[in-house]
Amino acid sequence: MAVPVIQQLRVGAYIVKQKMLGNTRYPLVLMLEPLFRCNLACSGCGKIDYPDSILNKRLSPEECFQAVDECGAPVVSIPGGEPLLHKEIVQIVEGIIARKKFIYLCTNALLLRKKLDQFTPSPYLTLSVHLDGLKEEHDHAVSQPGTFDRAVEAIQEAVKRGFRVTINCTLFTSNAVPEKVAAFIDYAMELGVEGVTMAPGYAYERAPVQDHFLSRGKTKELFRSIFRLGKERLDKGMKKWVFNQSSLYLDFLAGNQTYACTPWGNPTRNVFGWQRPCYLVGEGYVKSFKELMETTAWDDYGVGNYEKCANCMVHSGFEPTSVIETAKHPIKALMVMLKGVNTEGPMAPEISLENQRPAQYVFEKQVKTLTAALHEEAPRQAKVG
Repeated sequence: MAVPVIQQLRVGAYIVKQKMLGNTRYPLVLMLEPLFRCNLACSGCGKIDYPDSILNKRLSPEECFQAVDECGAPVVSIPGGEPLLHKEIVQIVEGIIARKKFIYLCTNALLLRKKLDQFTPSPYLTLSVHLDGLKEEHDHAVSQPGTFDRAVEAIQEAVKRGFRVTINCTLFTSNAVPEKVAAFIDYAMELGVEGVTMAPGYAYERAPVQDHFLSRGKTKELFRSIFRLGKERLDKGMKKWVFNQSSLYLDFLAGNQTYACTPWGNPTRNVFGWQRPCYLVGEGYVKSFKELMETTAWDDYGVGNYEKCANCMVHSGFEPTSVIETAKHPIKALMVMLKGVNTEGPMAPEISLENQRPAQYVFEKQVKTLTAALHEEAPRQAKVG
């Protein structure tokens, strides 16, 4: 794993503390979305299909800090939208670093070279650059030629300046060719990044292209094929692949673990409030983290419980499960890390979907309600100002 030792120790100590306090549900990573606006329109994205009144909304630095303090998670991921479009993103990052939280600033890197001078390298800050494969695959995935080259130039410059840099790769049917994925990881290792984060895409309710997404069965076969190629490359003396993920999550992707997701492990705070139940499924919002934890019907969601979750294997839901399992069974996790992910033999049993409740499609109604609330809020803010 590429996760620094200090971060592993801090997260481990945090988990031990939660267990000593008797807490069974607690956050590990705060997903802090300060805006939905993006400078790309990826075919697999469900985050940008909002009217301008919502896309123009921003979380203030004070709102971000309140969310960080309220949640208490040791790690903060800042996705979007594109966070570098936020005019106060540097102030937000610096304020979170001052709180000794580990930050993953997610970016498509189109603005990264221009913005690098505004940031300072820190062991608490990781630049997580979105790349969905080599040039052809990535530019196709984001629907804009030239983005791969610009991202690579930004990565090289950030590494040169001493920033922690990782690559975040999402796999869809369009780029799920094992040989191409393996070549991409080889290339990423040569760029000098700390590691690669990989996961299958999630079928957002309003993603523009719905046939982009992998089933759980195809995901497991894909990752077995990828990891098998990784072992072959290692046997040939090629550079070892480094992933910015827990070994048990990688083992889960290859079908060797039966895990339920831990939606409260990565709670989301965005421009609407605290998103219920998770980063990927948005079915309502509450005003506080406490309300999110205490009033969400957690057992109504997850694979086997809800149709929308049926094919999900995304790290935002299952990485927390894997990290907690690692704390419970460190020897098991160590053996997977040392020996590599098993790519042969029968897979772990799958969770039955027989009793899952049907999906509720609430996006249109939710957007109307939230847009109306924003319109009501604007005059009140103007009077206060």
